[in-house]
Amino acid sequence: MTQKHRLLYRLLRYLLAAVLGFYTLAALGLLALRSVNPPFTAVQIERRVQSWFHKTPYHKRYAFVPLNHISLDFQHAVIAAEDSRFYQHHGFDWEEVRNAIEEEQEDGRLRGASTITQQLVKNLFLTTSRSFVRKGIEYLLVPIAERILGKRRILELYLNVVEWGSGVYGAEAAAQYHYGIGAALVNRDQGTRLAAVLPSPLRRKPSRMSEYSARIQERMRKMGW
Repeated sequence: MTQKHRLLYRLLRYLLAAVLGFYTLAALGLLALRSVNPPFTAVQIERRVQSWFHKTPYHKRYAFVPLNHISLDFQHAVIAAEDSRFYQHHGFDWEEVRNAIEEEQEDGRLRGASTITQQLVKNLFLTTSRSFVRKGIEYLLVPIAERILGKRRILELYLNVVEWGSGVYGAEAAAQYHYGIGAALVNRDQGTRLAAVLPSPLRRKPSRMSEYSARIQERMRKMGW
């Protein structure tokens, strides 16, 4: 084995050890999250660092609340908008992935097909950047998240950590920031408008989401909500 090959082999070993170490820590973190609410997430840290680099003001709004303190209209709106088969799949919605690929072949644009579980894993442990490495780690963690946390806890965590605007994280902070009320008081129209913001929370505003809100409400009706 040449020196070049030995160096490459050593680098691959270090890379594999780093990936396995991260995976182990994340799995232990998921075990802890069965009963402990996260004080911060990777995406929150990412946004804080971005504000330092760009020298922009940053004020974090984040208040964790139990799932039963988030109105059913709000919960249903987010599920209908982000992951309509949330209770049917085991972390990956392969039917939605297939639909996204077919649409990409028709109009040349590939839309997202991430489930709520995938988005939760990204928010907790990864960043918003798009790369094959990030996606690979995400795919490794999703099955264990489903196994360890279960659907109710996944939904509770997701609704509490997802980004809803600059420095705004979680349903309670979003409801307070956009409507001046608690998440328990969010009605159907408000919930669908907030859900419509999720694909692009730094650009979209609930007040401008009338068209998307109507689509989500129609989807909710079809789902029996």
